[in-house]
Amino acid sequence: MSPVRPQRGLVAIRPYVPGKPIEEVQREYGLTDVIKLASNENPLGPSPKAMRALAEEVPRLHLYPDGDSYDLRHALARHLNVRPDQVTVGNGADGLIVQTCLAYLDDGDEVILGHPSFPLYETYTHVMRARPVRIPLKDFRLDLPAMVAAVTDRTKIIFVCNPNNPTGTIVTRAEVEAFMAQVPESVLVVFDEAYYEFVHADDFPDTLAYVREGRKNVLVLRTFSKIYGLAGVRLGYAVGEPEVLEPLLRVKEPFNVNRLAQAAGIAALQDDGFLEATLAATINGRQALCRGLERLGFSCIPSHTNFVLVRVGPNAREIAQRLLERGIIVRPCDIYDLPEFLRITIGTPMQNARLLRTLEEILAI
Repeated sequence: MSPVRPQRGLVAIRPYVPGKPIEEVQREYGLTDVIKLASNENPLGPSPKAMRALAEEVPRLHLYPDGDSYDLRHALARHLNVRPDQVTVGNGADGLIVQTCLAYLDDGDEVILGHPSFPLYETYTHVMRARPVRIPLKDFRLDLPAMVAAVTDRTKIIFVCNPNNPTGTIVTRAEVEAFMAQVPESVLVVFDEAYYEFVHADDFPDTLAYVREGRKNVLVLRTFSKIYGLAGVRLGYAVGEPEVLEPLLRVKEPFNVNRLAQAAGIAALQDDGFLEATLAATINGRQALCRGLERLGFSCIPSHTNFVLVRVGPNAREIAQRLLERGIIVRPCDIYDLPEFLRITIGTPMQNARLLRTLEEILAI
């Protein structure tokens, strides 16, 4: 008797491999002092206001959460200057990417995405038996003219990761405006802005303006995981016209955002002091880290995020392994088809200094 065969879209999928957890590295190498600079987490920890809200919510964990996330959606609407019916929330921005693919893709549809970019776009395109159309980056940036030129009558979604992961680069307001002027109304443009709050560029696009003006083929995704330090509770949100969001609501799990996440998200939106401290630490840390890496002979791709893409050379994977053995987790980029690069999260000053010191020791060996 032959085994049950999986869904045929899974054949093309390379499983997503996240950065190793600290606990796994401690077990594997017998270490006690491990730092993780692989998953772009906030080195300052979670928002203090969010932590207090989490503690206050614990006695109610026996109750199901509000399936509509009413209070959180209204808090986000006020924060973003949009209407509550233009906001939905999800189990991280990842969960909303999954919902978008489930809601919009049919067999044979095409999805345009930059390459390399966030792998989950391609994964769930395959799950839905649609076809990913990879458009190579140009100078480590999304090539929007080439992406819009690739549109056919089968194109259903274009994913625009801005800033792009893993490169940390952005596309500008003028580039996005020219791009949007050419995208057909029948194609959904998903702006994934997970690192939006880290960008301090005057020419960064205001994609929410497309939603406010009523454009019905735009979806903007953001997350609480990065700047608010809430990666562990899994909370993201999507902004779009109600007609765009409605298909996502049909496929979402009944309680896809738990009580803790909802409480933490509302509180984090009010924690301006933590936001400012994170930004300052990120900008200063990024500058210092890149200077140190360049002194060691490496080159950094200019970043607008809380991580840097670093050209290390043909032995990038080996250097990542040597760092791992010494209790420092970074992200090898061969999974992004960038085998000579490492992606390194900006840590605290002590973590950044330890990384640079350890790299210098490894290079000396």
